[in-house]
Amino acid sequence: MRARKGGAMRRREFIAWLSGAAAFPVLWPLASRGQGAAPANQPAAAAADNSIGQVASMTGSATVTRGNASRAALKVADVIYVKDILQTDVNSSLGITFDDETTFSLSANTRIVIDSFVYQEGGHGNLASFNVASGTASFIASLVAKTGDMKIATPDATLGIRGTTGIVEVPRAGGAAAPTVKLYADADGHVGRIEVFNRQGGSLGALTQGASAFALRLGPGGRIAAVPYQVPAAEAARDRGALQRLTLTHTIGRQMLIQRQRLRGPQRGPGRQGPNNQRPRDGQNPRPEGAPQQRLNRPQRLPGQPRLRQRKEPKR
Repeated sequence: MRARKGGAMRRREFIAWLSGAAAFPVLWPLASRGQGAAPANQPAAAAADNSIGQVASMTGSATVTRGNASRAALKVADVIYVKDILQTDVNSSLGITFDDETTFSLSANTRIVIDSFVYQEGGHGNLASFNVASGTASFIASLVAKTGDMKIATPDATLGIRGTTGIVEVPRAGGAAAPTVKLYADADGHVGRIEVFNRQGGSLGALTQGASAFALRLGPGGRIAAVPYQVPAAEAARDRGALQRLTLTHTIGRQMLIQRQRLRGPQRGPGRQGPNNQRPRDGQNPRPEGAPQQRLNRPQRLPGQPRLRQRKEPKR
């Protein structure tokens, strides 16, 4: 009787091991956001996947403010929505890849707002608008910039992005440093174009050469002017580090995007535009529709872990 009871315990432990995905850590950022169930207080109507991007990388801590909800901590694989306000903390960084493969890497103490984002493969109404309120944001512009209209706003100017890599720096209010806009070559050597406009829409100039930059300074009459800026050596070295982090995030984010498209299914795959200008309620990150359920007959093994064999039940 005792042996039979012990055998029953072992069977229960084995079944618990099979279903206990939480017992294993997420090994890399490609973890699906569909692995976890939707929050218990998440309304069913908000379960539709209206997300526009995903957290691809993070160091330290970062938060999102969504709707009227308070700031919530972000983690790798969390989804991003239109109107989200993203904020990195001190000694932190955050990488986001959007559905068109556009990628942002936010350095420490950076605040950015996703004002709008619409993307449809082969569509003609693609657009994206981001607002860098403060801090340093590096970016790789992808399909929206190449097929539609991508803009990055700052407190002093608006940038028209024409498919390229760049860095925008906005000092904290009251600081002596001027905001800067920098254009860098893409990983394949291609150099795009960044057009600079004042807040009234007047053209201030354009960057067309790799490693070129503007400083946004007050000109005659208190008007903003885009002044050619020679990037100091120390700042250029810092930029190289930021671009390396950006490139890595872009690579990871593109792989995560493939998984996002699979989870969405044919109704939200490439070439189909979803209602991505909507946000979930209460600032939650819901589980997308159609996310696969965890399979119980094929447990995941960590590298070096011995394979477990299920005990066969005795024939009766």
